[in-house]
Amino acid sequence: MSILPYGRQTIEDDDIAAVAEALRADFLTTGPMVETFETAFAAKVGAAHAVACSNGTAALHLAMMALKVGPGDVCIAPSITFLATANCARYVGADVVFADVDPTTGLMTPDTLKDAISRVTSGRLRAVLPVHLRGDAVELPALAQIAAEAGAVLVEDAPHALGTTARFGGVSETIGDCRHSAMATFSFHPVKTIATGEGGMVTTNDPDLAERLRSLRSHGMVRPAGCDPWWYEMPEPGYNYRLPDILCALGLSQLGKLDRFAARRRALAARYLERLAPLAPLVRPAATPGWSDPVLHLMVALIDFAALGKSRREVVEALKARGVGTQVHYIPVHRQPYYLERYGPLALPGAEAWYSSCLSLPLYPGMTDTDVDKVVDALEAVLLR
Repeated sequence: MSILPYGRQTIEDDDIAAVAEALRADFLTTGPMVETFETAFAAKVGAAHAVACSNGTAALHLAMMALKVGPGDVCIAPSITFLATANCARYVGADVVFADVDPTTGLMTPDTLKDAISRVTSGRLRAVLPVHLRGDAVELPALAQIAAEAGAVLVEDAPHALGTTARFGGVSETIGDCRHSAMATFSFHPVKTIATGEGGMVTTNDPDLAERLRSLRSHGMVRPAGCDPWWYEMPEPGYNYRLPDILCALGLSQLGKLDRFAARRRALAARYLERLAPLAPLVRPAATPGWSDPVLHLMVALIDFAALGKSRREVVEALKARGVGTQVHYIPVHRQPYYLERYGPLALPGAEAWYSSCLSLPLYPGMTDTDVDKVVDALEAVLLR
């Protein structure tokens, strides 16, 4: 029996042809396709600069290095996110303070950010890393103002939100345009909105940050003006975080389909909302803030497992037996052994409430409306019959 996964890539013949053409070109890496992809991506999200890198975690790490975050500094990250959001601060020696989230959206809020700032008792707060969880936009203007008042900058963790728009003060914005942040980071992992296999991008409107990002992704090397053609210097060490031309060719092909992929994800999400409505209040889709018009990466159902008398594991296994794959996004990062040992236990009721009820259902452009019906019918059968 085939299983509908919670997410998967959509690779078509023209994507394969684009990669084949790149394989026949002179450059397999550090060639012209990298800049072509970066330029197209920046234009798509409305940012001045885009810097490609090897994956979304590398994008976050580069962002921290570009800001010169280091020992003695503090970054704030929501506890409901993938490990990389917090880990990027630790990579550069900074400490992490975890923010709670809204239990119905999973998002950092102005109030949870203020609470996290109040718990910064030592070190200098340098960066706030809100996550556009599932594809829904956080309240960027409010978070940016609070961060700025505390002497920090915003770095958007946006791998879930490519294509998402938001409306603040009557103005429509695209996630990644960096109107309220120093940088925004993206991932092109196969389950994301567009795929390069592995890959990432950092967008910014600051030319100095863009220059640092490009240097740091390639060992920290620079070539001073007027130097010999073979000459390079390393003012500071960087990493080999380059994205090869082959993968940039795939990314460029996928980027050309973003509008189609986004429309299909929105249509599937709308069908889920319609089909899940009769299952309320025991099953509810994660809430969407009024300002957010998401291209959902994840279709999260919030399920009252206790009221239903079923464990999440029982539900996951029963759905799998009916051909429906699921996932949990995420285990609160503050619970991880490393962070428990470093910072001790932490009470974040919003994150705990989200984790106790969340279940990600299949959502990807290759799905049909009938697939959505299959998922919801299976969910209803497992939970309510």
